[in-house]
Amino acid sequence: MTGDVVNLRQFRKRRERTEKERQAEQNRISFGRTKAEKSLTKALNDKAETRLDQGRIEPPTKDEGGDSKD
Repeated sequence: MTGDVVNLRQFRKRRERTEKERQAEQNRISFGRTKAEKSLTKALNDKAETRLDQGRIEPPTKDEGGDSKD
């Protein structure tokens, strides 16, 4: 009824390798975008911002007239 003899150094190294591989997979998902994907995202964001600004209504200033009571 004796357990298997395990080399703790090898066990720790295997555990650390597994943890590093898991972290690397997460980083690939988070940061692994190609240059084309980044530029496409930037272009779409710029286009959306431009369309938003085109529909903006600016309040009239004092120089333009308007309903200012002076």
